[in-house]
Amino acid sequence: MTRRQAREEAFILIFEKVFNSDSVEEILELATEVRELSPDDYIKTVFTGVYEKLDELDETISQNSIGWNIKRISKTALCVLRLAIYEIKFMESIPVAVSINEAVELCKKYATTDDASFVNGILSTVAKNL
Repeated sequence: MTRRQAREEAFILIFEKVFNSDSVEEILELATEVRELSPDDYIKTVFTGVYEKLDELDETISQNSIGWNIKRISKTALCVLRLAIYEIKFMESIPVAVSINEAVELCKKYATTDDASFVNGILSTVAKNL
């Protein structure tokens, strides 16, 4: 599985957790059984990491989305932002530009062009502030 594919799988798991009260471990186990997902270290690290650092990630999103309440951000864009900001803050081996570009591509695939532009703006601001 390529890193892009792994990132997409991690995004899908993060998105799924928004609508599911099961634990991260239960969602990962179910995805492994039902979707025959073979989660690599990246997927496990990012998926569990996003939910371990959820408050910090959401605070970063709130601080950098001037004029936007986090509750008004689409669930898709919010999950993409959480994933990308986790990579930017906690995965030094991934270049910031790659995290931003991949987040925009996920938005183009799963959300709208407006969401992609919004996510790009937020992540550019986050990168500058770090």
